[in-house]
Amino acid sequence: MTDLFDQTTEPAWLLTEHGYDPLRQSSRETRQTVSNGFLGVRGAAALTRGSGAAAPGRTFIAGLFDTMPGGSSPSVRVPGPDWLRVRLTCGGEPVAHDPGAGSDHKMVLDMRHGQVSTACRHPTADGLQLDLKSLRIVSLKQRRIGFQALQIKVEGGATELTLEANFEGLDLGFCEETQEQNLGVWRTRASRKTLAIASRAWLTVDGRTVDAEALGPFHWRWTVKALEGHLIDFRRIVAVVRDDEIVSTARASREARVELAAACARGPETLVTEHIATWDERWSSSDVVIEGDPAAQQALRFALYHLNSAANPDDGTVSIGARALTGDDYQGHTFWDTEIFLLPFYTFTWPEAARALLMYRFHGLGAARAKATSMGWSGALYAWESADSGEETTPAQWIGPDRRVVTILTGTLEQHVSADIAYAVWQYWLATGDVDFLCDAGAEILLETGRFWASRVSIEPDRRGHIRNVIGPDEYHEGVDDNAYTNAMARWNIRHALETAALLAKRWPMVWARLSARLAITDEALATWEDVASSLATGLDAESQLFAQFDGYLDLEDIDLAAYAGRSVPMDVVLGRDRIAQSQVLKQADVVALLALLPETVSPEILEANFAYYEPRCGHGSSLSRAMHGVVAARLGQAEKALTYLRQSSDIDLADTHVAIAGGIHIAAQGGVWMIAILGLAGLSLREDGLALEPRLPAAWHSLAFPVQWQGRQLRVLIDPVNSRLEARLEAGSPMGLWVEGHRHVLEPGPPLCIALSASPHDCEMAG
Repeated sequence: MTDLFDQTTEPAWLLTEHGYDPLRQSSRETRQTVSNGFLGVRGAAALTRGSGAAAPGRTFIAGLFDTMPGGSSPSVRVPGPDWLRVRLTCGGEPVAHDPGAGSDHKMVLDMRHGQVSTACRHPTADGLQLDLKSLRIVSLKQRRIGFQALQIKVEGGATELTLEANFEGLDLGFCEETQEQNLGVWRTRASRKTLAIASRAWLTVDGRTVDAEALGPFHWRWTVKALEGHLIDFRRIVAVVRDDEIVSTARASREARVELAAACARGPETLVTEHIATWDERWSSSDVVIEGDPAAQQALRFALYHLNSAANPDDGTVSIGARALTGDDYQGHTFWDTEIFLLPFYTFTWPEAARALLMYRFHGLGAARAKATSMGWSGALYAWESADSGEETTPAQWIGPDRRVVTILTGTLEQHVSADIAYAVWQYWLATGDVDFLCDAGAEILLETGRFWASRVSIEPDRRGHIRNVIGPDEYHEGVDDNAYTNAMARWNIRHALETAALLAKRWPMVWARLSARLAITDEALATWEDVASSLATGLDAESQLFAQFDGYLDLEDIDLAAYAGRSVPMDVVLGRDRIAQSQVLKQADVVALLALLPETVSPEILEANFAYYEPRCGHGSSLSRAMHGVVAARLGQAEKALTYLRQSSDIDLADTHVAIAGGIHIAAQGGVWMIAILGLAGLSLREDGLALEPRLPAAWHSLAFPVQWQGRQLRVLIDPVNSRLEARLEAGSPMGLWVEGHRHVLEPGPPLCIALSASPHDCEMAG
């Protein structure tokens, strides 16, 4: 029989937290979250003292949003009930994991198996010892299913144990529809979404089932006489169903019952075995193996665990919020983070998940069109923050560090998000060749965002196209003109909309005829779009080879950030909003982000000059920033600097130095860890005729191995700098082109292709 509490023994797969530290507990709960893209459960302690104590876990459910009239944001994610709540008493005294309990306590996130377990020895008031183990998963095989196990052994004598299991937060944000002993159905208060949960809990002593006392809905109590050596096992299975149907709750109720019955019929051992097998499949398609650098290996594993936990390929109506399903910061809202920092990982390793995330944007096209129209433009302007409907959910105000009310302008002025989404659509198309997606959804996104930019650009008397009054990725500077990132991405978007139109007209003329007629796109309109794209101001100075981040940026105060190297707060707090807006200090990568996303549009000299100029002026006030810097540094051959950025991106969540992670994992920063390793240091990029690799590894990395998918093919790459070789194996699919250091090779099924590298990737470091 499967031991439910088995875990991986290799340290690189485990994240272990010892003891109970109230100052760091919320951050630990974030790191130790288990999630499957539909359900997320924070890693709080397995036992609590009872009502009024901190809840042992908090559940987040993808897509469970409610409309909040008059609130700070019109749509917020509603936390689900806490279904893990357990209270244990021994001889009438509570047993709990807290600072006053006197127990040793270890919580382990087993990233390979996607589960969290705890173990401790707890002394009792009457001199006995309790050996406690717990386990929790949310199934990656059956995403609606959660499972909890608790095992207790008594040493030193006999005692009476009482165990209560219940739910907490049943009335938080919901209106009750039905509550029975094992079934609850609720609706969100305004949006009227249905949440149905069915649950079964049971307890055995040495395999003998003990009858429970039913205390109310989802509330059970067992009292047992525990003898020394007795094995007491508690099990609970829950089935969670979200239904957006507003007419009836019957479907959700029925589905919850059916899901629970099926899970119980399979049993805990089978549930866990299937869950682990599904995780094995994900790791086979995504694991990155680094030899020679254990810290970097753990950073990659931690990032990949949370990335694989965050997506649900079966639901194209939801996206990944800025903190995924690990915390409630940003109220579950989705930003440009998803398309720019997460989609690369999913596109190359899990195309089904990437497709679902892009379908969420397709379903939001109506809201994007409405936003563009409301602001006087055409096409589709996507929300800066979006929830379930795709409508703008950016709050209008917030309280600044100086306690003043600050107006938030990103919801209206940070418009590059439309181009970012188009960019992700095109990257997905290049990587997958998914014709159905392109014809049914992707082309419409590209065309409608291209139409938006064509209407947004003003061609002025200087015969140049200008985009005025925007916010670029660097949010320290608001209402600027001709932000280089925004203009370049807008031009890219328009031209790829035109390329999409030409592609459809050539290869699928019937599709183009229907789509162009429905969208009222004429040949004259397309010609105008090209004129607009060609006219756009770039901000590039031919002499210095620098892009001005925006019009007037280079005239602002130049502040030496080295003088503030020891700061522990962002630069806008140090300098104040007014002064930082008049300085060249950046919140995050802006021109550098442009260099990272569109390297083919600039020469190596321009790439190097702009990175050298903008890197020392960036304060990295956003968790997104270091990823872009790391990718560009790697492409410039600055591998050690890229590795530093990789470590810093990982440490935002993995190190115990950032209290901000109490609100959830910075999932885009973790996506950035993968980007630096694979798009940067391995040098992976897309070509229309295959994949390209330009490896530049840091000195500590003896080898780097990773899988990647391209247009239905599965390949595995090994970069071996010690022997100056690259090995690629085509594991599935037909022959394909593989470009290594600028030379084309044909990768075929069978033995691996071994390619001699021109020099060791360790020798690629460039000056500066």
